[in-house]
Amino acid sequence: MSNYKTVFFTLGILQIILGIFMLIPVIAQFFYSEIDSSFFGASIVTIIFGTLFFLSNLDHDKKLNLQQAFLLTALSWVSIAVFGSLPFVFSSVEFTFTNAFFESMSGITTTGSTIISDLENMPKGILLWRAILQWLGGIGIIVMAITLMPIMNVGGMQLFKITNNDSSEKILPKSKEVALRLIYIYSGLTALCGISYKFLGMDVFDSLTHSMTTIATGGFSNYNESIGFFNSFYIEISAMIFIILGSLPFIAYIKFLSGNKKIFFSDIQIRTFLKIIFITVTVLSIYLFFNNSTNLNLSSVFFNVISILTGTGYVNAQFDNWGGFSLILFLGLMFIGGCAGSTTCGIKIFRIQILYSFVSNQLKKIIYPKGIFVLKYDQNPVDNKFIASIISFIYMYLIIFFLISALLSLTGLDFVTAISGAATSISNVGPGLGSIIGPNGNFSTLPDVSKWILALGMILGRLELFAILVLFVPSFWKN
Repeated sequence: MSNYKTVFFTLGILQIILGIFMLIPVIAQFFYSEIDSSFFGASIVTIIFGTLFFLSNLDHDKKLNLQQAFLLTALSWVSIAVFGSLPFVFSSVEFTFTNAFFESMSGITTTGSTIISDLENMPKGILLWRAILQWLGGIGIIVMAITLMPIMNVGGMQLFKITNNDSSEKILPKSKEVALRLIYIYSGLTALCGISYKFLGMDVFDSLTHSMTTIATGGFSNYNESIGFFNSFYIEISAMIFIILGSLPFIAYIKFLSGNKKIFFSDIQIRTFLKIIFITVTVLSIYLFFNNSTNLNLSSVFFNVISILTGTGYVNAQFDNWGGFSLILFLGLMFIGGCAGSTTCGIKIFRIQILYSFVSNQLKKIIYPKGIFVLKYDQNPVDNKFIASIISFIYMYLIIFFLISALLSLTGLDFVTAISGAATSISNVGPGLGSIIGPNGNFSTLPDVSKWILALGMILGRLELFAILVLFVPSFWKN
């Protein structure tokens, strides 16, 4: 195992950081007179394990090769989900380990699905911990998507290498500067979001927790009615703005601060992302106007389209009552997701764009057999290696979606719950469709085996499938 000392050294650091963050809810417990030993005990256990990993691997070589990068990515998220479940297990609320792990995995993957049916009566420490998990998951996926995944060649993410000289041999040193800048930007946006929520009427606690889950596009709320609880048009507007800001590629923020003031208007992903929002809102509004005009509330249409597309999962209306076409449309939005290098999940905008260009080129070749058509993305040629990577990703995405749907149906779930549950887990959206896990439901009544299947779907979707699947290919581990 000496070849993996850097992996376990880094895992130790992450666990120590996680343990320190577990102490933050203790402040909320003290302030709201809910003091118990749950977070302190969980923090001690996590820090002890982290320290053991840290001290036993001090002689690591400070390098990560490709195998180690994949292993670190998978173990990081699994270990954080496991240790992140401890505060739930130790709390005064009776969480089974399955429910605790499901809630923790849903938090760290910014999925937003919950097994808690009575959020209003939950201890403040638990509500704050859920928000912290999503906030940590949001910044974690941004850093990974921009620094690790382009080097790991996962699903076409190599298109977003920061420099042309990236290699897999010295990932950690090259990532530090970029990671720090991302953390500053992410924290700044969170602070601005929290201030806006407080100014618009939320109390300090709600503005803190909702700002963290908004920027992370996670969707955990302190209320069963989600954002709809506040019944505030201006809070919903603020939420939409910051959800969109969290859904944009964070590398664009770095470019903007480095002097490229037109990046938000010139980036092809951002333009397509905004077009999808406005086209979907227009189509859905027309449908509701002619078929169910009593449900036509333009602000609700905008809010729920943005929330589902980005995988945030906040709701302010019972959109599962908007008719069959609306459900199909929302199911499609779950698959799309936001921009690469953001807190969102799903297939991602850039893959949809490249697949569209590829299909378009194939049609042109049929019409003009002797023609030469160069596939480009953002004015840059895209070679067959990238195309193969993207097509294989989308293929596996759909295959795994159908497999999860089939497994969920075998556990006794109805068709709508199984299909939407699979979609919401692999796309990290949050609410599903139907009466059980729909916008006003939760996942508490699902069988335990269904929750484990959904948790597997969450981590597969969050880590772009191949970052997990490649670990089970024997040839990958051969030198």
